[in-house]
Amino acid sequence: MAPLILIFVIFYFLLIRPQQRRMKTHQAMIAAVKKNDTVVTGGGLIGKVVKVDEHEVEVELAPSVRVKALKATLTEVRPHGVKPAND
Repeated sequence: MAPLILIFVIFYFLLIRPQQRRMKTHQAMIAAVKKNDTVVTGGGLIGKVVKVDEHEVEVELAPSVRVKALKATLTEVRPHGVKPAND
């Protein structure tokens, strides 16, 4: 019985706990999205946030090209002062 408990404790500290920590930081990042932030969606689209709602954001991908995306699908939020590397 002791080896099973030891395996569970190891899994908790190596897999479960770090994943929970990453999830909390991601949720905090998504909750802090504001206008003019640069975001990356789950599909790999990069754009500037134009409008923020409770569950959605409006992202401008190019001049006069805007899409709505769910906040939950955002993978990364970059502050509005950061410029892309190739521009």
